[in-house]
Amino acid sequence: MVSATQIKKPEGPAALLAQAEEYAVSKTRKSTRMAIGLAMMAGLFIGLAFVFYLTVTTGSNAGWGITRLLGGLAFSMGLILVVLGGAELFTSTVLSMLARANGKISTAGLLHTWARVYLGNLLGALLLVLIVMTAGLYQLDDGQWGLNALHVAQHKLHHTWIQAFALGVLCNLLVCLAIWMTFTSQNPLTKAVMVILPVAMFVSTGFEHSVANMFMVPLGMSIATFAPDSFWQAVGASPDAFSDLNLARFISANLIPVTLGNILGGAGLVGMGYWLIINPEREKKTAQIASLALPSASYSESAIMTQETLTIEKHMKPAQCALNARQYVADALEKLNQYQLSGAPVLDDDGDLVGFFSVQDVLVDLWWNDYQPDMDAKVESLMRTEVQTVDADQSVIELAQYMSIDNKVVYPVSDTGIATHFTNQSALERAKTQTVSRPYIYPVMRDNQLVGVITRADVVRALAPLYGNAMDILPADAKEGLVTA
Repeated sequence: MVSATQIKKPEGPAALLAQAEEYAVSKTRKSTRMAIGLAMMAGLFIGLAFVFYLTVTTGSNAGWGITRLLGGLAFSMGLILVVLGGAELFTSTVLSMLARANGKISTAGLLHTWARVYLGNLLGALLLVLIVMTAGLYQLDDGQWGLNALHVAQHKLHHTWIQAFALGVLCNLLVCLAIWMTFTSQNPLTKAVMVILPVAMFVSTGFEHSVANMFMVPLGMSIATFAPDSFWQAVGASPDAFSDLNLARFISANLIPVTLGNILGGAGLVGMGYWLIINPEREKKTAQIASLALPSASYSESAIMTQETLTIEKHMKPAQCALNARQYVADALEKLNQYQLSGAPVLDDDGDLVGFFSVQDVLVDLWWNDYQPDMDAKVESLMRTEVQTVDADQSVIELAQYMSIDNKVVYPVSDTGIATHFTNQSALERAKTQTVSRPYIYPVMRDNQLVGVITRADVVRALAPLYGNAMDILPADAKEGLVTA
């Protein structure tokens, strides 16, 4: 048996932080057109959730607490649509602070990411206000729906500045915790269920969400300004009672303090809170190494190849092909082309292995960004952090067997020798039809330092003499032994 090494994915809270970091970086990779478009969808989704809230709570006689709980459960539809629909919501985008903390984007890049999402959310929310007003939804239940909207909007403008700020902190603490929990599952239904209670709590308790307010307060302002006299007669109220619903008061008394509170609650308490707690406890991100057993190889005496001749070190490419984590993607692709590689290991500034960068990662990123790449993107934003490596002293033959043969397919038995799959195919037929998901390129290590890479093509070249005169690849003493025999 020989061993290889593998950089393992972190587990527990560190695993959630790693996924949150990927989530944060993904926010910065999108083109401006895509980011604003997805942000408009999020503003629309959150506005629709408030429409649902108003419908559920209007005319309810279930009591203060139960009515607000029902409204909160209805409002959770908004975050569910955002999470499952892949929309960009400002209050969760603030988690991109993690990307800034890890040095993957600049402060200017962070603020640009936030600004375009914030703008998109505002445009989406205002678009829905226009649609709702055109539809005349404020006249539902003889105008009580609209009156409910007016009271909700007006209430939001009568917090003190510090109170609005604190309510914003509490709100986004819950929103970002809901998003954080979704990192534990890939199941859409599970993700949807996870966000319901945190959202229901912040809505029912009256916490303040900046994007929700972008819809709710302008809706109240629109009703107070454009509702006809028949509406006011139906509800027995006067538009003068809602004269405080104006743009200046909305921005100064609500939108600014709530937005700042949302940033502190999400980026500060959740994002940076976990980052500060977990990061100091984690070992250097490059080097969580564990042994990975490879199958022992067997070959006939007619094809004798010594360990000295067929070590990986003698057939690898030099370590100069490695990339730097802070290298621009365009420069990395040029270097891959220079060495005729489809991927290469990535080192940090200290020379430690931190990931693997491949053209597949580039193609996926291009697809995600509508083939409009970020020209400032760096290798560290696209690379994979799970890397299988081999040792310089290992045998090429054993690596070849690991790369090409899946023993569970060829010999389908459990560790105790019990058959796990029955077939009438021979072992050779099973080997030919198998699909092996193994890397084509492996970083080569010695004493935890990168010394080169070896590719599938290098392995084939090393073994090609088996098809010719095997004597040509034997050391002199072995040749003499065969001749005398």
